[in-house]
Amino acid sequence: MSVLALARTVARARPAPRLALALSTQSKSLHTLPELDYAYDALEPHISGQIMKLHHTKHHQTYVNGLNAAEESYAKAPSPKAQILLQPALKFNGGGHINHSLFWKNLAPPSAGGGVLSPGPLKDAIDADFGGLDALKKQLNAATAAIQGSGWGWLAYNDATKKLEVVTTANQDPLLTHVPLVGIDIWEHAFYLQYFNVKPDYLNAIWNVINFKEAERRYLEAAK
Repeated sequence: MSVLALARTVARARPAPRLALALSTQSKSLHTLPELDYAYDALEPHISGQIMKLHHTKHHQTYVNGLNAAEESYAKAPSPKAQILLQPALKFNGGGHINHSLFWKNLAPPSAGGGVLSPGPLKDAIDADFGGLDALKKQLNAATAAIQGSGWGWLAYNDATKKLEVVTTANQDPLLTHVPLVGIDIWEHAFYLQYFNVKPDYLNAIWNVINFKEAERRYLEAAK
């Protein structure tokens, strides 16, 4: 299921009564954990295989399970009030699923080009809007490190201004105001086993495995 389809699923209206039973029986398999395009240890030494395995199989899987459960409860909710009470669970778990599905795709091993921003439309846009890749790294790292608690830092495309911007979201809130190109997870489960509480070291290291090819694909799709 595509990321856009996931977003639509999180926001969809309550199904008609005759469909509620069918959807409730299917909801547990509606969302599944996506497979990675690389081995868990392929991003080492920048992100350890232990972190990647736990992050993917435990944390992301928890969001998938939570989203399926919340959607099943939503489909069977007896009243609008009951549906409203489920909105936080839908937002948190749905956002966690959307964000992590994006996150795995915007990482790549160095052997597959991770960390390399090649000449092209994305590099041109970064040069124009930030003054170069180093300036982007500095701005995005600073904004992400400044998040209080947990959240995400994003390189994103603003469809209104047609420019790239650095934005942040709290907790597992999905980025809805911009098109996400690169997301950096600053929840402790993404880095603590390797970098402890030294967020700047993690933020500097992750650029070595950013999949700029995927980011450029998203950029071209958003800008057309």
